[in-house]
Amino acid sequence: MTAARRAAVLGHPISHSRSPLLHSSAYRALGVDIAYTAIDTLPGQAEAFAQRLRTEPGWVGVSVTMPLKDALIPHLDELSERVQRLGALNTVVVQHRDGAVHLYGHNTDVDGIVGAMAGVLPARRPGDTPGAERRAAILGSGNTALAALEACAELGLTQVDLVVRNPLRAADALALAHTLGLECEAIDSTVAGRRLAHYQAVISTLPAHAADGLVAPLGLDPEHSPDPGLRAPGAPAPGAVLLDVAYDPWPSVLATAWERAGGTVVSGLAMLLYQGVEQVKLFSGVQHADWKHVTNVMCDAVGLSRP
Repeated sequence: MTAARRAAVLGHPISHSRSPLLHSSAYRALGVDIAYTAIDTLPGQAEAFAQRLRTEPGWVGVSVTMPLKDALIPHLDELSERVQRLGALNTVVVQHRDGAVHLYGHNTDVDGIVGAMAGVLPARRPGDTPGAERRAAILGSGNTALAALEACAELGLTQVDLVVRNPLRAADALALAHTLGLECEAIDSTVAGRRLAHYQAVISTLPAHAADGLVAPLGLDPEHSPDPGLRAPGAPAPGAVLLDVAYDPWPSVLATAWERAGGTVVSGLAMLLYQGVEQVKLFSGVQHADWKHVTNVMCDAVGLSRP
């Protein structure tokens, strides 16, 4: 008897995750029988969980979130070129080759960010030269920030500021930006506030509430505006996009301030949706389907507007 197929999302904390809703709705829409759950997992348990994937029947893959995006890498058999480049993954696919289990690491976070932002980034302005700079800021320099850098490159953004407290911790991200051909600098939030009007996009890769304290130094706190009726000196350009990957609670303090200042906000749920679509393809093995319909079903499951 063939074991029931299963998948899960791993991370800590994990009880807030919407991935089980997204994935379960997608598999139902595809007519695929895969049970998907959430499993609280710490980095110190990564090796043991990789062994579970090898020995327990039925596993097709796992989604991986903080703080495990680099912890599982040493325990896998093969990594995609993107994971090798970023040093971070969010997906492990369980494959069976010649009677043995093979664990393959992917990163669909890049797809998630690109999918969430592609349709809402400000268009080039009249008079812009083809090579004109398009600038973004990334809040944070951890594993999700690495995916955000590659997404910026794919979206045609050319200059990226890494907004960090300690520039020394941004060394890996700065090296990746160089590899991707991006102009990149590590700056603090006060400097970012002075540059805010020049950003087409800001991506917060920080955990829930970690960006709350950045609202004032970024110039988005109305109490620090010289005139409540005027745009604050550090306010975003009209239509500039904020993607806040932390979707619970929502709206975040940062998202609320950004929208109030006139910017466009994209929920981290949109990123979760689009990276989840790619994971569903990998876990189910289904490549040819009505993916627009599946995406709409996934949106309905978590209360997102259909694209």
